[in-house]
Amino acid sequence: MTTNIIAATTPDLKKDDLIVIAGAGGFIAGALTRYFHDQGFTRIRAIDKKPLPMWYQRVPGVESLCMDLSEKENAIKAVEGATEVYNLAADMGGMGFIERFRIECLRSILINTHLLEAAYRAGAQRYFFSSSACAYNTLLQQDPNVRPLKESDAYPAMAERGYGWEKLMSEMFCQEYWAERHMKTAIARFHNVYGPLGTWFGGREKAPAAICRKVIEAKDTGSHEIEIWGDGTQTRSFMYIDDCVFGIDQIMHCDDLIATPINLGSNELIAINDLVTIAEEIGGVKLQRHYKLDAPRGVAGRNSDNTFIQSVLNWEPSTPFRSGLAKTYAWIEEQYFARKAGEQVVDDTHI
Repeated sequence: MTTNIIAATTPDLKKDDLIVIAGAGGFIAGALTRYFHDQGFTRIRAIDKKPLPMWYQRVPGVESLCMDLSEKENAIKAVEGATEVYNLAADMGGMGFIERFRIECLRSILINTHLLEAAYRAGAQRYFFSSSACAYNTLLQQDPNVRPLKESDAYPAMAERGYGWEKLMSEMFCQEYWAERHMKTAIARFHNVYGPLGTWFGGREKAPAAICRKVIEAKDTGSHEIEIWGDGTQTRSFMYIDDCVFGIDQIMHCDDLIATPINLGSNELIAINDLVTIAEEIGGVKLQRHYKLDAPRGVAGRNSDNTFIQSVLNWEPSTPFRSGLAKTYAWIEEQYFARKAGEQVVDDTHI
């Protein structure tokens, strides 16, 4: 998906340096693995605790290992010989998962704690941590017409319980490894990443994929109805996967951003009701809407303030949401009918 994008990678990183990507059986890290492979890097070690047949995508020529990185011994083995380490491993999903399984989300702190220490001891030059907009103060996100969140809005801290607090604490670990041990760390706060080859059913999917699937199901079954979590007024910004992986590359290799949390997200604010409308238009169908008001809905509004990333990198995620959703819808539709025909598809591990 990203073969035509010019890498921002530092010239100091040689094509045969070992890049370790944690969480590579999942959506974003799987795309990142393919991104670096397509840039010509010849030594990539991809790691995930999911069995290899259940990875979202496998990249030819990449060393792919099934390991649970919350175990210290596995983390040490994972980064042996690494020049760069990218930690995108976490037990997470959409709002339904985040609100119901807070302990699992909190336990991801073990992955970052062990992996960061192991990377330092192994002499890795750079370490990337995938944080989240869930780290932001929830008191600033109580209105759908929310002002965009800037990086300083994480403090005073009032992160989302479970997942958000784990991200905030792991960010602090990365900052202290730079302050005390001079290890170059990078921290990006993701804002709702979506696109093809992502989770689209099973309970961990996020809103764009969930809505696409529901529209496809309603159209296929002829029900012409859709259930929406919350009242549909809640707002978010959504970042297309290609923008995400390119942004990771730039942030990781910018010395002005060492140990500095930065937003990585689109600033195009979308209400859930509008998301449904766009998905309906893509699918060529109009559905009767039913609102599940007692379902997990998260904060009322969240958007990314991109002032900082624009000032430092002269770049920001820019894929229009309608364009990205059309590609995502087409891929999910293909997966939906393949699964209906009895074929194994992405996310069968989460049935």
